[in-house]
Amino acid sequence: MDPNAQKQSIVTINQISKRFVKSLDLAGRIAQRFGADIREEIVYAVDKVSLEIQDGEVVGLVGESGCGKSTLGRVVAGVHEPSDGKVLFRGQEIDSLTGQDAQAAALKIQMIFQDPMSSLNPRMRVQDIIGEAPVVHGVVDSKDITNYVEEIMLRVGLDPSYARRYPHQFSGGQRQRIGIARALAVQPDFLVCDESVAALDVSIQAQVLNLFMRLREELNLTYLFISHDLGVVEHLSDRVVIMYLGRVVEIAPTSELFADPNHPYTQALLAEVPRLETRQRKFAPVKGEIPSPIDPPSGCHFHPRCPQASARCREEIPVLREIAQKRFSACHLNS
Repeated sequence: MDPNAQKQSIVTINQISKRFVKSLDLAGRIAQRFGADIREEIVYAVDKVSLEIQDGEVVGLVGESGCGKSTLGRVVAGVHEPSDGKVLFRGQEIDSLTGQDAQAAALKIQMIFQDPMSSLNPRMRVQDIIGEAPVVHGVVDSKDITNYVEEIMLRVGLDPSYARRYPHQFSGGQRQRIGIARALAVQPDFLVCDESVAALDVSIQAQVLNLFMRLREELNLTYLFISHDLGVVEHLSDRVVIMYLGRVVEIAPTSELFADPNHPYTQALLAEVPRLETRQRKFAPVKGEIPSPIDPPSGCHFHPRCPQASARCREEIPVLREIAQKRFSACHLNS
């Protein structure tokens, strides 16, 4: 756990695990009964992750595809229920809340998805996409919704005269702004941004990132910003969390992590970030491929790809421990 005495924790993730189980079908159960070596497939998407996110902070969550970062974000946003562990919002366990308290907590945590075209209803006009939830949840009276939607659209850089258009009539960057507007419409405190600029052109990415920064200042928002792009994370985040195959391997303030990464996986990732001063060097990706979450390696999940792995790494799971002030790493090399 990452303690921070200066600010209040808005979201606390406590030993969260998420498993997806693919049960055997009828043919599989019959084959198993006759001695076939088949079993249920269990995907260990998130494995005992703990993290505290402070009020007003931007936390970047980074890792290769398949590491579980999007699944963790969806658990925090309430899209998935955790298999184990708890998510707390301002000190209250979300699953234990009922009635209006549960609804209020759900509204305060919103998610912005990677592909706006698939996350927006193609049969709804923009004014309804943005305005439906505020009316349903009593945030705004139905008679005031037109003006409210216009205000939200202006805030995210959209022309209110386009409110009666459908999503397909907008560009990719505009559709992402619609997704942001939909999330802002219920007046959240915490946004989970899942690869929210990955599908956009580079020039549009910069505009949307600047929008995120401006909204943070204007509305005092807190972000969990999920990305595989370390350049984006370095620009946007106050603190960075590195995930590998369902586990957190390093947590550090952004400037410190980029200046002096501790975990071998973080070192490997940062070594291949394009830099002007390293333009003469030959690109060499992290060796090997990320193992299957259905059958993860024993001990440290990174040991099959780690150049510094020892016998202990193959047998013992490293604990995420504090190695310096506000810095945490899960590596046996630190002990």
